[in-house]
Amino acid sequence: MQLGEKLAPLAIIIGVITVSFSAILVKLSSGEPGVIAFYRMFFSALILLPFFLRGHVKEVKHLQRKDWILTIAAGVLLALHFILWFESLQYTSVASSTVLVTMQPLFAFVGAYFLFKERITPQAMISAVVAIAGSVLIGLGDLQVSGMALVGDILALISCAFVTGYLLFGQSVRQNLTLTTYTFLVYSVSAILLLLYVLIKGESLGPFEVNEWVIFVSLAILPTLFGHSLFNWAVKWVSTTVISMAILFEPVGAAVFAYFILGEALSVSQLTGGSIILLSLGFFILTIRRIKVS
Repeated sequence: MQLGEKLAPLAIIIGVITVSFSAILVKLSSGEPGVIAFYRMFFSALILLPFFLRGHVKEVKHLQRKDWILTIAAGVLLALHFILWFESLQYTSVASSTVLVTMQPLFAFVGAYFLFKERITPQAMISAVVAIAGSVLIGLGDLQVSGMALVGDILALISCAFVTGYLLFGQSVRQNLTLTTYTFLVYSVSAILLLLYVLIKGESLGPFEVNEWVIFVSLAILPTLFGHSLFNWAVKWVSTTVISMAILFEPVGAAVFAYFILGEALSVSQLTGGSIILLSLGFFILTIRRIKVS
């Protein structure tokens, strides 16, 4: 077993912990969703730039057309994910949005099957059905609270589909590219697209108070560089499906942080639906065998 295979589980654990801060930081920001997303990607790419220039520029010259297409597509999907997810946090709670946006296995099962011919086990199918039941329960509970909360839930679920596509493309490209090159290119593409989105909408790029800039940089360092980047590193050795299932732990951390930092309490439907989703994850982990990328 290669060193990367041994360290991949640890990388995923660290990634899940750090991405749990994402929704909290977005909620603490007073910026527009598109602006928050842009600065998150911009600062992420900016931090990676010196490392990219130091020894990875030559790698770009050898990129095949397929790799370019998949890398650009990944950046576009990541940008769309952030736009919709940050918008969802304007309408619904951290707990609901985070639970729904981490429903990636539902999309990963299908995508991994068609792209990489990964077998969908009966255990995975049962886990997916149970997780859907949990998400429906959360949605019904939020509908009783307000119609806009349900809109936020729907946006979060759509953004989940986009981020799953982003990870699936990464699973393919990362076999040929180093982590630094891939993440720098993807984050740069995402930042450019988000900048265009912000300019078209006429949203202000500043000036902001110091605390806002701290939030933007924190989003780049914690959930992006120590979250998404670690997932992108691990995806070279483990399946997108495995990572997607592990990310279902994110709502636990996010809900705890939201309670202590934002004062957001869990409703009965959120607690029940979230518990059902996490139980489906536990079932998956206990029964599924290691998934190999074919």
